[in-house]
Amino acid sequence: MLDLIVRGGKVVTPMGVGVWDVAIRGEEIVAITAPGVLSGDGSRVVDASEMIVVPGGIEPHAHIAAPIVGRGDLLTAPPEEVSRAALFGGTTTLLDFAVLYPGFDIPRALEERSGVWQGKSYADYSHHVMLLGAIPHEIIGSVGEAVEEGFPTFKVFTTEVRPSSAGDVPRMVRTGHLHDLMMRIRELDAMLLVHAEEDDMVQHMHQKLVREGRTDWPNMPLVHSVESEDMSFRRVLRQADWTGAPVYFVHVSARSGVEAIAEARAGGRPVYGETLHNYCCFSQENYHEEFGMKYHTYPSLKSEEDRVALWEAIIGGDLQTMATDEYCTSWETKTAGRTILDVTGGHNGVETRMGITFTEGVSRQGMDLQRFVEVTSTNAAKIMGLYPRKGVLAPGSDADICIIDPAIKRKLTVEDFHISDYSIWEGYEIEGWPVTTILRGEVVVSSGAFSAAASGRLIPRKIDSSVTVRPVC
Repeated sequence: MLDLIVRGGKVVTPMGVGVWDVAIRGEEIVAITAPGVLSGDGSRVVDASEMIVVPGGIEPHAHIAAPIVGRGDLLTAPPEEVSRAALFGGTTTLLDFAVLYPGFDIPRALEERSGVWQGKSYADYSHHVMLLGAIPHEIIGSVGEAVEEGFPTFKVFTTEVRPSSAGDVPRMVRTGHLHDLMMRIRELDAMLLVHAEEDDMVQHMHQKLVREGRTDWPNMPLVHSVESEDMSFRRVLRQADWTGAPVYFVHVSARSGVEAIAEARAGGRPVYGETLHNYCCFSQENYHEEFGMKYHTYPSLKSEEDRVALWEAIIGGDLQTMATDEYCTSWETKTAGRTILDVTGGHNGVETRMGITFTEGVSRQGMDLQRFVEVTSTNAAKIMGLYPRKGVLAPGSDADICIIDPAIKRKLTVEDFHISDYSIWEGYEIEGWPVTTILRGEVVVSSGAFSAAASGRLIPRKIDSSVTVRPVC
């Protein structure tokens, strides 16, 4: 007997798109069939007629219950808030960061995240390991244990991001440590996530603009520049050539980064890139609005040409995932900083990621539905080691499903959001939006009603070796 049938929707699978029924028993999909084949006797039926049925979204890059840089003891929104908003937006799995703060080792960082998340998330989740500053050889030696425990992804920075005078925890990993980490990553079929900017250029521009009295926030693209991104991407890729390590570049913001990734992939290297839906929809011109700092996510928004290039790359295949760099704060916190030295990065985008990508990508630019699924779910599942449990509608996979109504056409209002007290997407014209979300066979959002329990699970991950030796996504 079946527990749930999603009936009559346009279902997007790896084998094609068609009007099919999705059969669910317990937490798993057990069949995808032609309409009318399945008996609904004793089963709950969700009518998906005229709707688009896709895998639940996977958010590969979120900072949840994380210290807000430069804001004392304030933290970004906790799992309860972010996971609830994620489910409203059709995203069913979140990946955030277990950070090795000074004095931490990897087990302690993972233990800290476990305490933050366990029993407090409505969505499923996992953690990347974030390595900061100098990486002791003992930490590199323990990377293998983390991989065995189901945490095979490791993030580093090639920049301090802000000037050293800001007093932040050191972030930049230097070339020698990066080399040793890359060698270990390659051996373990793990994945290296990189925030890539050329630190000398970032620090030089901070100092130069302070000296010249040009510190207003619209100058962010001069500090976190296209040139800086290009130079750092190329240096990291050259080191990856030497070590053979797979690399995933987070928050690609400019055409130059897209081109560097595309060239590496054309050469057969296991290189991947994400961009953010706010980078795809806004440009540095938006910084000039009265509260234009609300758009800022590090590195920075770039030119209109770069914005268009990011959409071309997401649709055409040169970038692999659409993420958010989720960093949810209040409006008061987000708008407190007014200069290149103190603006708060990030935004509360996890609820809008699926809908905005559908609106702009599918409805307005003709992205096909299978590509939409790849960039919002499947590719992240493969690259981060969740596939095929997550990221696909297929027998044996978790019954994580997002149902999108393509007929919804209107402006977003403040009532559409379920997190924080502001959104950069308020007033945005949409064409298609998630209306139903199913997590492991349970309908958790339906027509604006939320019925989930805080039963999200930590999902252990293992990356298929094919992902780490060639560009499979």
